[in-house]
Amino acid sequence: MDKRYEVFCLADRYFYETADRLTSRGGSVPLYEAARRPAPEGWRRASAGDWLHLDPGTRDRPRQGWKVHVSACLDTAEKTAAVVWDYCVPRGLPFKFVPGPHALHLRNSKYAQRGSSGKFVTVYPKDETELAVVLRDLDELLGGQPGPYILTDLRYADGPLYVRYGAFVQRHCVGADGRLVPAIENPEGALVPDRRDPVFRLPEWVTLPEFLRPHLEARDATTVSDLPYRIEKALHFSNGGGVYAGTDTRSGEQVVLKEARPYAGLAADGADAVARLERERAALERLGGLGVAPGVRDWLLVDGHRFLVMDHLPGSTLNSFFARRHPLLAVDPDPEAVARYTDWALGILRAVERALDAVHGRGLVFNDLHMFNIMVAPDERTVKLLDFEAATPVEEHRGQAIAHPGFIAPADRTGFAVDHYALACLKLALFVPMTTLLAVDRGKAAHLAEIACGQFPDLPREFLDEAVRVIEGSEGVEKVVGKSTGARGRHAEPPRRTPREPAAGDWPRSRDELAAAILASATPDREDRLHPGDIAQFADGGGLGLAHGAAGVLYALAETGCAPYEEGEQWLLRRTAPPPEGTPLGLYDGLAGVAYVLDRLGHTERALDLLGRVRAENWRRLAPDLHGGLAGLGLVLDHLASREPALRELALEAAEITAARLPAGRAGLLRGSSGPALLFLRLYESTRDPAFLDRAATALRADLARCVTDASGALVVDEGVRTMPYLGAGSIGIAAVLDDYLAHRPDGEFARARSAIAPAARLRYYAQPGLFNGRAGMVWHLARTGAPAAHLDAQIAGLDWYAMAYEGHRAFPGDQMLRLSMDLATGTAGCLLALGAARGERPASLPFLPNRRIPKGGSPAVTPLPSARTAPEPAPTGAEQARV
Repeated sequence: MDKRYEVFCLADRYFYETADRLTSRGGSVPLYEAARRPAPEGWRRASAGDWLHLDPGTRDRPRQGWKVHVSACLDTAEKTAAVVWDYCVPRGLPFKFVPGPHALHLRNSKYAQRGSSGKFVTVYPKDETELAVVLRDLDELLGGQPGPYILTDLRYADGPLYVRYGAFVQRHCVGADGRLVPAIENPEGALVPDRRDPVFRLPEWVTLPEFLRPHLEARDATTVSDLPYRIEKALHFSNGGGVYAGTDTRSGEQVVLKEARPYAGLAADGADAVARLERERAALERLGGLGVAPGVRDWLLVDGHRFLVMDHLPGSTLNSFFARRHPLLAVDPDPEAVARYTDWALGILRAVERALDAVHGRGLVFNDLHMFNIMVAPDERTVKLLDFEAATPVEEHRGQAIAHPGFIAPADRTGFAVDHYALACLKLALFVPMTTLLAVDRGKAAHLAEIACGQFPDLPREFLDEAVRVIEGSEGVEKVVGKSTGARGRHAEPPRRTPREPAAGDWPRSRDELAAAILASATPDREDRLHPGDIAQFADGGGLGLAHGAAGVLYALAETGCAPYEEGEQWLLRRTAPPPEGTPLGLYDGLAGVAYVLDRLGHTERALDLLGRVRAENWRRLAPDLHGGLAGLGLVLDHLASREPALRELALEAAEITAARLPAGRAGLLRGSSGPALLFLRLYESTRDPAFLDRAATALRADLARCVTDASGALVVDEGVRTMPYLGAGSIGIAAVLDDYLAHRPDGEFARARSAIAPAARLRYYAQPGLFNGRAGMVWHLARTGAPAAHLDAQIAGLDWYAMAYEGHRAFPGDQMLRLSMDLATGTAGCLLALGAARGERPASLPFLPNRRIPKGGSPAVTPLPSARTAPEPAPTGAEQARV
């Protein structure tokens, strides 16, 4: 579970959204008194994200230097903002601040970014002399007031003042990983990354002012070396603190230390990490002797940070057993394995229920039950519960302040009913781990139960019915087993048409449904994005790109034969005249991809203008990959060379640089070496230089070297902590490029690898529906390679598992499945493209990866590839070699 997504779920029920748009609900967000003041005469006032900027515009402002950050708590922030305003305005000091309590709460919440947490006000002194004066004066006015520690900065005295050297204005450069990042200028005049890691560090050419040295020495004097515990590794970090594995140096026993930072890591009820850790300590002491939770060993205070020391529990959390045991991670699940898993999962659920009953017997609501908070012992039968920071005596229960989105109870549940709801979700999630969809629509529970029943025949019917009744809050829900269309029961959400009619394979009705949902979601009056998608769209220059922005949606609509979307094209043209500052440069994340799509839509002049902007940047320092790097840029340069021949030389230069530094440590189409291999293949087709085929082979072998055979027998990318079959970062993306390589040159090793990868596209279960990280990518690949109809039909039918409804139309959730998405990489547009590849009269393609399926009524473009099951010999046949 990627915790970054949770904060983007606050402002909109259906889509990922920035929290500052809560006003879209029709209410108003309260502002501090200082934020309601008019700008002083001659001052410029502007809002950007969750900041309100005030600038006198009366003096030359340095572009970088020492800046002062002021931290504040929710109950001191309004006064602090007024003090800083009254200090800065008479002195002509530029400053910015978070204008209201809601934005400040989110900035300091448990899973807020650690690098920006705590920052409430920023003041911009013009030089070190003014820095010293500002710190001295503000310390007299605010010194000693409470506030979260700002991890990126050096604390001045006892706070709430902090200092850091960094950028004053927005500038960007290409970072070490080849992405655009915030930048500062070094003494040679070159832009270098302005690092914002959660630890104070100086650029190598900057000297700490002498008056700050005592404050650095005070910081360095604080250590944990005097504790009777040795911290050995970090298990988890959040904005509220860390969780560490350690050893009691007195006994040698393993322990777990949980840290809480004061005033940081706020929950929905305003409790900071320390308050929550105190709750956890009280809950664990109350549960002592039951054997259902870790025991308390110690309670420590180190420089204001609280540490709870607990017993170490051997075993693994329940979520880790999914990859290890779940029988649907196979092409054809073994019925005996399915039965064994069913028996094991039901036993685990009984053990969890007993543990929960014991907690309730001591008068506590656990309040945060989910698979990450259940520890399964080495015997794989016994369980204990973890993470009691949300636990509450039942008589004090007022709802949930922290909870996993896939298990959070509706507002009408209180007390023990909250835990019963989470337990019902767990009953579904152990078989079909998709309960995050309930965050959008609880009515989806009946459909999930249908799926579970169909895949696990031994599941008791009443077991599923009861789970659905608890989740939907309806005692009269119909039985969900044995229904062909699925009974959904009564629920609290607004009425909607079932998204399973039409089915995904019912083309072109399903195309029209998906397109209608995409168009219904459009917000052409907004500048930050046209269609809702992944949270990445809020950080990539304004929702423009191919992966997560307007360009990708327009591309998918055009590729699948939808009517021209003039309003969308005009939005994209407006937003690229000029594009926002800091927009990335690459194919899937930035300007190169936008240029490619605009050219495809007939706006070639604008496409060439955007490429001119890319050429004006230091594009040669980009990473070598396809997603945002040189491989993708080289493909677009080569493509547009037919419009502007001089671009061909730049494409060849991009290929030379790419060949010299293939991606290290990553594999796959988007960020691995298969993306460069694709560039080399297309340049071979443009130049007929066989050296490009040699380079493509080298790149493909680099990716294949990072693959392993998984439990299903498929060749997949090994990322160390997990294996990946997917189109974007997994072996299916490698197979797509292998297919195109083998169209030009026979290679037995590559043919065998392609056959070994093939089963990865036929698994029974995938965690998400998306094109790059889910089942839609498998549909696209099977369609492109001429797979047997039964294999393709099964994966298309599997897309129905995730289908939701939006404005009466069919739509799909995005990454993490907490909200719907309309973008190409993660959401509805990507599913539309995949279905168009399989069912469209003119098969839909991805950029630079043409679909070689025979069009309806057309002539063969390629001999279908043999399936993994039917290929008699892995070496390429003459028909395979004849692919064009």
